[in-house]
Amino acid sequence: MKALVLKGYDQSNVEVITQTPNPDLISWSNSIRKFNAIGADVIVAYGTSAALAALRESHDIPIVYADVYGPVETGVAKSMVSSGRNIAGVSSKVPLVTLVKTAMDLKPIRSLGVVCASREEGSQVQLKEARRIAAQAGMVVVEANLASSAGFDAALASLFASRVDCIYVTECTVGSRNFEKIVHRATDLRIPVISQMPGAAHKGATISLEADPVEQGQVAAEYVARILAGKRPGQLPVVTPKRVDLIVNMKAAKSMDLNVPFPVLTAATRVLK
Repeated sequence: MKALVLKGYDQSNVEVITQTPNPDLISWSNSIRKFNAIGADVIVAYGTSAALAALRESHDIPIVYADVYGPVETGVAKSMVSSGRNIAGVSSKVPLVTLVKTAMDLKPIRSLGVVCASREEGSQVQLKEARRIAAQAGMVVVEANLASSAGFDAALASLFASRVDCIYVTECTVGSRNFEKIVHRATDLRIPVISQMPGAAHKGATISLEADPVEQGQVAAEYVARILAGKRPGQLPVVTPKRVDLIVNMKAAKSMDLNVPFPVLTAATRVLK
């Protein structure tokens, strides 16, 4: 909202209505239908699943998205130049290979556990990318599918029983909501956790590579303002993140007796002590 104010839109000329749906397809769709019913001028969707739900449910109202990992790969946009449809926004895609290689500098990784969700397109894109990187590095990937909260404990127990060397948490809803639980259990077993989710390092991840959420919000606000001024979403390019943080959590590393090499500290944009 602060970014919109800078563009000349405040409570005097814009009404902002928010929805916080449960992490499932029906809830996401119902939220979009509510916006359709009230005749919203623009719908802002945060995350891949919400953006795809908006595309399915709303055909006439312009959509702006933020924090979508791989807009083209997930089907949100037809190309990086133009979405080719009634949607525009900012990607949160950062190089997963950098995240994995940084983790490999801390300890040998023969088996990489991947926490994902089979029903979430963004999570599946990250899983596919993790498989490719692991294959090139000679690692085995062990998946923990968190399709629903009900299966969380069983999926995590199975993952730990596989004795993975490191856990990568994709941007999935159940994984995000239970992130600190995953970190706590992994730390007890001296297994580092890595992720690209916003705030992951501050929640205990040993290494995170994060697109700046402030930048994501600023770009979304810029696009909302341009659309309200008459610009068509299909004419706007996908914005790629310019501010990306490689964050090293020294406290987490020390708790598992992991030595953080000097080159890793040098490459990091932030170090949590």
